[in-house]
Amino acid sequence: MSYQNTTIGFIGAGNMGTAMIRGIINGKITKPNMIIVFDTDYEKAAELSQELGITIATSASEVVKSCNIIVPAVKPMVLKDVLSEIADYVKPEQLILSIAAGVSIAELRDYIKNRCHVIRTMPNAPALVGKGMTAICEDTSVPEEFFSLAIHILESFGNVELIKESQIHAATAISGSSPAYGFLFIEALADGGVKMGLSREKSYKMAAQALAGAAEMVIRTGKHPGELKDMVCSPGGTTIEAVSALEYNGFRGAIIKSIQVCAQKSIEMEKKGKQN
Repeated sequence: MSYQNTTIGFIGAGNMGTAMIRGIINGKITKPNMIIVFDTDYEKAAELSQELGITIATSASEVVKSCNIIVPAVKPMVLKDVLSEIADYVKPEQLILSIAAGVSIAELRDYIKNRCHVIRTMPNAPALVGKGMTAICEDTSVPEEFFSLAIHILESFGNVELIKESQIHAATAISGSSPAYGFLFIEALADGGVKMGLSREKSYKMAAQALAGAAEMVIRTGKHPGELKDMVCSPGGTTIEAVSALEYNGFRGAIIKSIQVCAQKSIEMEKKGKQN
């Protein structure tokens, strides 16, 4: 679906903001010149404008005055200041699409003085290559047309899953932050390959492709990951030997613990934000 008359504004053009902008353009959600971007690094915004044909704004307030949808693509620690700065300019017919970790819907509304609708989401880094996974929080107070547009925007750079806001901390841990765990695993696999005589270049390529293929098998077949694991583990073979070593060294326990501490950090960030 195309929303060619929709203006989408970005305050901030970092990695995630740029990934979203590219997705919107590639998905033909709206025309490039209908995407308006402000970044404190003017040269970065200018380079993006030259490459993609987007429009540059000279201030955050200019973005708000010009756009239907506003994406504050900034770090969570500065989000309050950014939204407070633009609060007096937003209008009821506009939408704030938040991608910040640890900032609740209630806080977002408070920062903009309840002057427009907000939608809370949690995207992840693979959005940079069009393979993102974004959680979007249910909110019956937001008009359906806004939700529909938000989902189309998010689907332009990956998949989208609708969740309750109470589940956002788990989504942050298992999706928002987990690419870092995957990169760590790929690096460890490659180190093992190098130790056993492979070049680092070949080790990284083989490890990354193997994990990408494994993930695709889970998605395409719909089979339980344990069933797919069993398919690879022949009796008395090499793979079950490796799986045994992973289990002996607490592989699953370490992963589960990482999810718990990541989710807990997200909860603490949200609590801290409410206290400020």
